[in-house]
Amino acid sequence: MAQARILMIVTSNSRMGDTGKPTGLWAEELAAPYYALVDAGAEVVLASPAGGPAPIDPGSVKPKGENDEIVERFLADAPLQALVQSTRPVAELDATQFDAVFLPGGHGTMWDLPTSPGVTRAVEQAWAGNKVVASVCHGAAGLVTARRPDGQSIVAGLKVNSFTDSEEAAVGLTEVVPFLLESRLRALGGQFVGAADWQPFVVRDGQLITGQNPQSSSLVAAEVLKALGL
Repeated sequence: MAQARILMIVTSNSRMGDTGKPTGLWAEELAAPYYALVDAGAEVVLASPAGGPAPIDPGSVKPKGENDEIVERFLADAPLQALVQSTRPVAELDATQFDAVFLPGGHGTMWDLPTSPGVTRAVEQAWAGNKVVASVCHGAAGLVTARRPDGQSIVAGLKVNSFTDSEEAAVGLTEVVPFLLESRLRALGGQFVGAADWQPFVVRDGQLITGQNPQSSSLVAAEVLKALGL
């Protein structure tokens, strides 16, 4: 079988709205799935709304030697660091040429994934092509504007999960984010299912695979591998 290709779409946004507070991509939510996929033999292409450097949320990285093993591997991986600094503009890519679209989170996604026509188009292309569409945590922000060919939200009637409203309250950002992700997914007709705050959780409903928080990154990757037969 041909090598599986995954389009991983990350945020280009480094600030929380007009607060000036730094944000970006959550390191573990890129690293855990990236390595799970490439170690299984898949090709992963990194893209973002703007292209170029993807900001890493400073809160997701400690000094070298103090992080979880997967983040340490990421920090020491010069080729992957170079890819993170030179992501492809998502609008230039054809998602139908990939077997899956994967959306890692980090609060940065809340501002630019829903407003990026390129992200919306990529998710819609993947969905219409019956490809796997997966997200972790706030990566589900990339699902909220995407529609099926019949015009319905791609989450309508499907079991779906993301960073929960309860977790958003726990980190004190309920009033900072442009919308609450769980509430939005519910409003779009998604059957939201989740676990207690900070518990690893993933749900798959057909081609849609969604996980709750950074702790769920490996679980989502494992479901993607299963869905792709890897």
